[in-house]
Amino acid sequence: MKNTVLVLMAAACMASCADKKPETNTHLTGNIKGFSNGMLYLQKMNDSVVVTIDSIKVEGQSQFQFDFNLDSPEMVYLVVNRGVTKSIDNELPIFAEPGTINVNTELNYFYANAKVTGSKNHELYEQFQKINTKFKNDELAIGKERFDAIRFNRLQDVDSINKKLNDKTARKYLYAINFALTNKDKEVAPFVALTELTNANPKYLDSINNSMTPPVASSKYGKLLRSFLKEQQQ
Repeated sequence: MKNTVLVLMAAACMASCADKKPETNTHLTGNIKGFSNGMLYLQKMNDSVVVTIDSIKVEGQSQFQFDFNLDSPEMVYLVVNRGVTKSIDNELPIFAEPGTINVNTELNYFYANAKVTGSKNHELYEQFQKINTKFKNDELAIGKERFDAIRFNRLQDVDSINKKLNDKTARKYLYAINFALTNKDKEVAPFVALTELTNANPKYLDSINNSMTPPVASSKYGKLLRSFLKEQQQ
């Protein structure tokens, strides 16, 4: 009888342990107004390959929650599959960090109207993108101006347009460098260096690498920046 009780207790314990979900350190909650039917994916990049962390089938309600683990702050992507559509507004980058992050948006303007709270890295990245996007739009406009000058045989204008484009690109790089150095205690610093400055003079990347605080240097993007610099030196 005693052995039977022990067996039953062990079985109950095993069943209880099996039902327990592993603890997670990052919680992404939110609401997508107007989205009541479709798939929602949480993805990230691993060595240039898209990896799906989790997915949710949305049926009837627009609220969602993802629970997952992060070793350090990292860019993840919330992707909505709304079925047959011509929309390209289906992906929202989120600079996630351990804790609770909230996303509020709507289906018709999934990226444009998104409000993300709960991540300091994301807040800083949004600030960076506002200015950086303006630089990129200016570069595109100058590039079109150069194309038109060549197309309509206004070759005397090409040199001055090239100078204007080079000056704009230099200012864009300078902004990204200053941003990374100013935010050396946040993982967004090496991320910006890796995504915006790989064509800049290596000495600037080296300055960013040397300025990072120890926790940032040991993060995913801190390690990737250090690896990139080592490859450049070989």
